[in-house]
Amino acid sequence: MGMTEQILRAFGMAFAMGWEILWPLILGFTLSGVVQAVVSHQEMARLLPDDRPATIAKALALGAASSSCSYAAVAIARALFRKGADFTAAMAFEMASTNLVVELAIIMLVFMGWQFTLAEFVGAPIMVALLVILFRSFLKGRLLDEAREQADRGLTGRMEGHAEMDMSVKGGGTLWQRITSEQGFTAISQYFVMDVASVWMDIAGGLLISGALAAWVPAQFWQSFFGVDHPLLAKLWGPFIGPLVAVISFVCSVGNIPLAAVLWNGGISFGGAIAFIFADLIILPILNIYRKYYGWKMAAFLFATFYAAMAVAALIVELIFDALGLVPAARNARVVDASISWNYTTWLNIAFLILAGLLVWRFFTTGGLAMLRMMNKPAAGMRHAH
Repeated sequence: MGMTEQILRAFGMAFAMGWEILWPLILGFTLSGVVQAVVSHQEMARLLPDDRPATIAKALALGAASSSCSYAAVAIARALFRKGADFTAAMAFEMASTNLVVELAIIMLVFMGWQFTLAEFVGAPIMVALLVILFRSFLKGRLLDEAREQADRGLTGRMEGHAEMDMSVKGGGTLWQRITSEQGFTAISQYFVMDVASVWMDIAGGLLISGALAAWVPAQFWQSFFGVDHPLLAKLWGPFIGPLVAVISFVCSVGNIPLAAVLWNGGISFGGAIAFIFADLIILPILNIYRKYYGWKMAAFLFATFYAAMAVAALIVELIFDALGLVPAARNARVVDASISWNYTTWLNIAFLILAGLLVWRFFTTGGLAMLRMMNKPAAGMRHAH
């Protein structure tokens, strides 16, 4: 097969995988928009004053209701910290924002199956619990003070404007009335388009990298790299190599699911695939943002503690699921066999594209273009008033 054919095959596989997850993505972002429309950022800092278990549980719930964009999650977490939220709770919020959101669950279900989806939702709280223990054991007051001083300087990363925008519906009425009101429709459309705009590059990048790896990297390489011939070693090796593969992949948010599917088909352990998905918050561009936000020392501390929590949590999940017989026996994530035809996926895609079109129309007819321009620009005090 010539180079041109190989490139076309990689693009074709990437497009086919993208087609498979189109309607789940639209559904996920719509549901996320509905939740965010009635959850105000304004109250979050007040709800996260310490690192007690009840507060961490609130942080997980608030994160699950927030944007799935890793960059936006990191920016919002710093904003909460600067407004007085506990640093540990802010980091728990950050982890939940990329590991417990509905769009991630739907995409994992489509690509990798219910076992991985369940493992993600079992493992994420374990990961956060481990992180809290590590922070309580090793996070010293001096390092935290230096991080706060650096955070207050306001150096910018990606998605600063997105993190500052609060489009939630204010006022009375029942939850249903707020969601179905004119203001609710506008807020949902704004969160939908802003979240899609935040992560589309990561999703596209993940699909392209996944298509290339699936098309070009032989199965023998993955099997050797992940130690498939040594089951016990592979089980221990996977959770610790998974995050390192993520660090250099540059792919975050829900964009790392297609690549996780390729790694799973290639032979990485169950826990290794989960650890890879967990690790979207320690990829190189985000580590650089930590450096800007909190300084070199805290960036290094976050990398070390996040990495340890991700790897150990994934290993624990592997052991639990293995003991319960829940680790899939077959490695048939939807990568190579993805194809486009007139089936239920196509009809669902058409229906949800119509829904997306309505939300995009609402967004642009209610001043959305100006919001898109501000996504990466901090705009102090910028709030959308209804």
